[in-house]
Amino acid sequence: MTAPRDPRRRVPRPARPRGEGGVGRPRQGAAGKGRGPAQRSGARPAARSDARAGSRPAARPARGGRGNPPLRLGSPRPRLRLVSLGLTLVMLAFVVRLLQVQAVDASTYAAKANVNRYIPVRLAAERGSITDRAGVDLATTVDAYDITAAPDLLTRETTGIDDAPRRAASLLAPILGENQAALEEKLTANPKSKYVVLARQQTPQVWKQIKDLKSALADKESERKGVNVLAGINREAHSKRVYPNGDLAAGILGFVNAQGKGSAGVEQLLDARLAGKDGKRVYAQSGGRQVPTGDLEEQPAVPGADVELTLDRDIQWAAQSAISKQVADSRADRGYVVVQDTRTGQILALANAPGFDPNDIRAADAEALGNAALTDAYEPGSVSKVMSMAAVLEERAATWNTPVVVPNRLPRADRAFADDIDHATWHLTLNGVLAKSSNIGTILATEQLGKTRARANQVLYSYLRKFGVGRPTGLGFPGETPGILAKPGDWSDSQQYTIPFGQGLSLNAVQPASVYSTIANGGERVAPSLVRGTRGPDGTFRAAPEPARSRVVSRETAETLAKMLESVVDDREGTGAKAKIPGYRVAGKTGTSNRVDPKTGRYHGYTASFAGFAPADQPRVTVYCAVQNPTKGSYFGGQVCGPVFKQVMEFALKTLRVAPSGKPPARLPVSYTPGA
Repeated sequence: MTAPRDPRRRVPRPARPRGEGGVGRPRQGAAGKGRGPAQRSGARPAARSDARAGSRPAARPARGGRGNPPLRLGSPRPRLRLVSLGLTLVMLAFVVRLLQVQAVDASTYAAKANVNRYIPVRLAAERGSITDRAGVDLATTVDAYDITAAPDLLTRETTGIDDAPRRAASLLAPILGENQAALEEKLTANPKSKYVVLARQQTPQVWKQIKDLKSALADKESERKGVNVLAGINREAHSKRVYPNGDLAAGILGFVNAQGKGSAGVEQLLDARLAGKDGKRVYAQSGGRQVPTGDLEEQPAVPGADVELTLDRDIQWAAQSAISKQVADSRADRGYVVVQDTRTGQILALANAPGFDPNDIRAADAEALGNAALTDAYEPGSVSKVMSMAAVLEERAATWNTPVVVPNRLPRADRAFADDIDHATWHLTLNGVLAKSSNIGTILATEQLGKTRARANQVLYSYLRKFGVGRPTGLGFPGETPGILAKPGDWSDSQQYTIPFGQGLSLNAVQPASVYSTIANGGERVAPSLVRGTRGPDGTFRAAPEPARSRVVSRETAETLAKMLESVVDDREGTGAKAKIPGYRVAGKTGTSNRVDPKTGRYHGYTASFAGFAPADQPRVTVYCAVQNPTKGSYFGGQVCGPVFKQVMEFALKTLRVAPSGKPPARLPVSYTPGA
């Protein structure tokens, strides 16, 4: 029994028998095309005539009277095409954006990138300290900051407001102590600038105030309650120079300018050693702030070396106090005191009055800046006579007891020379000429240096040069004057008679101190020195080179001169009695010279001075004092500078623990009795 036929199922046509003359394919009736009446009515179909038809399985009966179509898998190609199209569109968007960034809008994005960039910062090296001979700080360094700004971060394009520089200036002015208008001008002068210094050498407390204010503004900006107009404000770590002792030794130390460079004194002289070597730090920043995770490159700074001077702080204080008081009491223009170790040439004190405080240069008097003891050139007066006497003794033109007849006036060249007082004819020994500081006696003595005046001048000139007149002291100090000493062929008619007693030549204050130290040191000159050595960052101490030494006169001549100089202080006829020191033998010489007014170039006023050493029998310390243009009280060197010499010398001898003299002075005769 055969199953009913699904009317939708197409029955295959019976195969035509091969190799037989079977019946052909029946024709279609009019009622249906290719189907007979039996098929249309659901009748059983005719049996297949070929063997293959009988082998096909019967169809499954339909459910519900009508069958469902079979499931078919959809083609994957449409979906692949859709995904490919999507990926292509995404890649195309990336390519278009890349072209826009790198080609079309490259300059715009490069400008924006400047706001987030790498910033190089100089790491200032710590400046070395300056100490006295005992290691006491005279100049040292503390932390400080330069306050800087990036004006390009305060423009309207960056902040979105027009008055960001003005707001920033108003906030910073009271903290920095600067004028608001001046700060605003710095912030607006070059809006494209990435760096400008607003204030230098500010304390850590100042930077902390600015930093706290920046943080508060940043918080408000994050809450969209305002604009951080201090985003472009930064700081550079620097060091601030501090002078713990105020004006003490300011003339020697000098000062450091706002850029951190030595501008005077030892600060300038040894700036390269003191300054060290700056380092470098590079960091990433955005909007004026350092990016915490940004790359960081750092080259550490190398600290400067410490400099140890030959000064003794206590002796410097004593010298500065004494000369400051005397200048004030005498209503003088200025004064200087030099204290030197006679054996080594080291400067123990070098004081100027008036001085200045290097901690506050803006408040200092411009005329007080510098070191007048080395930069002033002036005529020394009678302290210079010791060089004339040294030449006479060394050349054996006379001895200490050679008689010298000293009239009241001595006609020479186009004038008549006189002493500081009118007197009857004096009968003096050569020692007496020095003790009484006779100009006439000195002229007469130096005339014995040669058979002719020209020869005598040449001999005297050679000794003046050997003593260091007219040449640098050896300190190499900034602005130092070597003094003025013309060649003998250029001496005028009057100069050849005035130079022997200290007029017509000029020197600085260290030079006469060196002259007396040379006599005290047995006739050997040791070049003055001010630096004992330097101590590097590794702690290694490097001593300064040994000072130059030269023989000026013989030890015999030097010892004779020392005894003659004692007569100036010890003898009742000497001019330096106010320089006496109980228990110590003192050798010294007064000086009173006409002063050249630097404003007019003419003689006006006087220079009072005193130079000497002690103990005279075993010299250890030389002290020189000079006061320019004293206008109140006496103007004589013994009266003005004698007391200063005594005060400073006493203090120095006690500080250095120098034992008192063991023997009384020689007391060489000052005068003689004619015919005796």
